[in-house]
Amino acid sequence: MVLPRPAARARRACVRRAALVLVVALTGALLAGCGSSGEERGATQAFLDAWARGDVPAAAAATDDPPAATAALQQVDRELGLGVGTLAVGDVAGDGTVAYTASWVLGGVVDPWRYDGRVATVEAPDGTWRVRWQPQDLHPRLGPGQSLAFTRALPPRAAITAADGMPLVSATPTVTVGIVPARTPDVPAVATQLAAALRIDAAEIVADAARAQPGDFVTVITLRRPDYDAVRDRIRDLPGTAFREGVAQLGPAPHYGQPLLGQVDQPSADDLRVAGPGFTATDDVGTGGLQQVFNAQLAGTATATIDVADTAGRPVERLAMFQGHPGAPLRTTLDSRVQQAAETALAGVAPTAAVVAVRPSDGAVLAVANSAAAPFDVALAGRYPPGSTFKIVTAAAALQAGLVQPDTPVACPGTTTIGGRIIPNEDGFDLGTVPFTDAFARSCNTTMAQLSQRLAPDALGTAAGWFGIGAGWGLPVDSFDGAYTPGRDPAAVAANAFGQGTDLVSPLAEALMAATVVRGSVPTPTLVPDRPTVVARPPAAAPPGVTTALAPMMRDVVTRGTAPELAAAPGGPVSGKTGTAEHDTPPRAHSWFAGYQGDLAFAVFVEDGQTGGVPANPIAARFLTDLAG
Repeated sequence: MVLPRPAARARRACVRRAALVLVVALTGALLAGCGSSGEERGATQAFLDAWARGDVPAAAAATDDPPAATAALQQVDRELGLGVGTLAVGDVAGDGTVAYTASWVLGGVVDPWRYDGRVATVEAPDGTWRVRWQPQDLHPRLGPGQSLAFTRALPPRAAITAADGMPLVSATPTVTVGIVPARTPDVPAVATQLAAALRIDAAEIVADAARAQPGDFVTVITLRRPDYDAVRDRIRDLPGTAFREGVAQLGPAPHYGQPLLGQVDQPSADDLRVAGPGFTATDDVGTGGLQQVFNAQLAGTATATIDVADTAGRPVERLAMFQGHPGAPLRTTLDSRVQQAAETALAGVAPTAAVVAVRPSDGAVLAVANSAAAPFDVALAGRYPPGSTFKIVTAAAALQAGLVQPDTPVACPGTTTIGGRIIPNEDGFDLGTVPFTDAFARSCNTTMAQLSQRLAPDALGTAAGWFGIGAGWGLPVDSFDGAYTPGRDPAAVAANAFGQGTDLVSPLAEALMAATVVRGSVPTPTLVPDRPTVVARPPAAAPPGVTTALAPMMRDVVTRGTAPELAAAPGGPVSGKTGTAEHDTPPRAHSWFAGYQGDLAFAVFVEDGQTGGVPANPIAARFLTDLAG
């Protein structure tokens, strides 16, 4: 006698029990332990769990036709770019099918794709239960020979604009120059010719090609269309070269507004993580600066559709549509004229340099420009000793303490010794005894060092706060508000007083120092009007009369002091303070100018400019001249 298998016996018992339930009208709870429902659910659960975690082999193995299931699962994953899935088993029907609910995260789509599905189950010859493979297992609307088709597109990217609403960057035709190593018989030779025509480093081209696969397109450089046209005849026919036309969001010049504005490009892994779930590795996203910080606003969201497609790939039925929305422009406080003047002033400046301009009346940031050599946004986030520009703070402290008035006679010897340290004036100049305003205009280190010894211990730190140093400006991009660390001994206090101690500032902090003299209190800097700046440590206003006394002293710096280059600048009287900040051994010196003209305050910084013969004063003069032109 041949006994039936346990599963078959269970199914027969289930039928008998079901009949009994119908006869006596018992509740459905009696069916909960029937036959193979647990096994059917288990088989379905194994399939769904593996599919949800992206394990195609395991999901296919949970079916009765692994090859067919593998092909279909791979097609769906390849087409839709399925991310995280949440698949939950539902009820088991009397016909052995099992319901489930699906929620998928799709690549580049913000909202999940949700639907209800159902799979059939079958008992395998070995007595185990598996999903009976059919296309409807993946979606109930799929039929034999059909597949899922996914389309997605981002809207045109919105613009970053100046305060007047005019775009700072716009869609610009480009050509990306590259090489394909497999088609380049002599990569070093071609790299040398490309480097000569494009003024780039041949060694970098060779290194990039060596890291790539033979058939890869290796990017050499992306050029604006006119720049490409100018060199086209020199590079177009070089063996192995390849060219891709495109459109990029660019300013009027290659380095315009960089790195503040940022770039729009295909993202790195880190860029994609910052961009969030609505973007993919093939999208153009913000990759730095404001483009990255406000990427979601500027990019908008993608519109996507999921269709059932026939064997030819033609859509035959729409399953889902995700309606995107266009991006919104980002309005900044930048002034196009002021920004362009700052860019022009830095054109051709080889060292790291920066220009920042703010409006004293309301703190609007009008220009943020960096030279091409700047490794980051030095204009806003640089950290450098201020040199003699810090004498604005020291003078304010001395005026408030009643130690001096602008016309008070003070000593300006060539050197002075404090705490065992010899402190010299630049080149050892000696003015003798002169009015305080003259010592300020001629930038006497010795005068400020001597005054610092008569100040209260916290006086310089308090005065630094009046000018916004240490305020903690919460701008949407990285910035540095400056830092003052009290000196531990008399020599250190003296060094701080003329900006050669532990004081640190950024060009932004310097521009705000100048703006404070104009306004009477430090204005809160604003870069994006719709995102008010959060101030971590709101600064106290300078006492009445301090900035009023400083204003004519800063004018004297230009008319008869260390900034004669600005005396004839167009656009009205210029006031300010120069700075030479020595550092390292042997000493090198940064160059500063912080000043104002009407309701425009600005700072110019050149790293090692005084050492390298690129002082800040002429750059400031070019800035104002171009602005007035």
